Amino acid sequence: MKLPLSFAALALLASTAQAAELNLYSARHYQTDEALYSNFTKQTGIKINRIEGKEDELLERIRNEGSNSPADIFLTVDAARLAKAHELGLFAPVSSKILESRIPAHLRTEDWFSFSTRARVIVYNKATVKAEDVQNYDDLANPKLKGKFCSRSGSHPYNLSLMASVIANQGEAKAEEWAKGMVANFARAPKGGDTDQIKAVAAGECGVAVSNTYYVARLLRSTKPEDVKTMEKIGIVWPNQKTSGTHINVSGGGMLKTAPNKAAAVRFLEYLASDAAQAYFADGNNEWPAVNSVKIANSALDSLGKFKADKLPVKNLAMYQAKAQIIYDRAGFR
Repeated sequence: MKLPLSFAALALLASTAQAAELNLYSARHYQTDEALYSNFTKQTGIKINRIEGKEDELLERIRNEGSNSPADIFLTVDAARLAKAHELGLFAPVSSKILESRIPAHLRTEDWFSFSTRARVIVYNKATVKAEDVQNYDDLANPKLKGKFCSRSGSHPYNLSLMASVIANQGEAKAEEWAKGMVANFARAPKGGDTDQIKAVAAGECGVAVSNTYYVARLLRSTKPEDVKTMEKIGIVWPNQKTSGTHINVSGGGMLKTAPNKAAAVRFLEYLASDAAQAYFADGNNEWPAVNSVKIANSALDSLGKFKADKLPVKNLAMYQAKAQIIYDRAGFR
């Protein structure tokens, strides 16, 4: 005869049932993430309900949903976007020994965590620009490059984070001088994305630009004849190797304050710091794992060689986002 379940047992079952799903709002759009999520479900039995969209749209949705939001986790790319979620008061602090031991201190804050990193490198046309002339970000403002610099918009989060790192490392006055120098060197008004800058450099429309490494690696891994020709004309520099190191940005996420499945949310964040998840999370977009001990096999990234990375805490990038935009605007970098 079956005995009736105790109140404690019923409560445990209810808790388990509630934790059997996770609602994920993600601004990451990479096919390899499918394996990342399915492996989590296989390991834990927790079903992932996923909504994908653009960062601003998802953040606005979470705000509009308020305390009734079903979202447990928000994932996105770029420290600026993660900082925006923090500033809106959407993230909840997470205490986890696993995350604290796995994710380096400079790649996490009290309420969001980096799970992969990317670097912002200088790309140059090997026929028109010498590598020794573009060894540092500062060199992009050198009058020697007048009419040779191409860039995406100064209001884009990637450029805001780079400017924030310059402010943090060198101060506002130097940062503004740098912005004005880059504007003076424009080959054309800012437009397009990083891949567009790389192709413009290869085509001779400009001589130099900056790009996140995953765009470079994506082109290096491409077998399309036009991409192969593009990369044959391009040189790549790890900037600031004798000073602060190359600027690093991140992809990451955090648990939302209104998360209905908090236990599952923490478990998911901890899973993203595991060796297997780190490999998927990073290699899926030609990035590096945030966990130092995890190695990935990516021939394109390997071909770029080793480099010294800027260890500036990601929270400092967030701290100077507003000032970065003000400086770009004053310099006419739009």
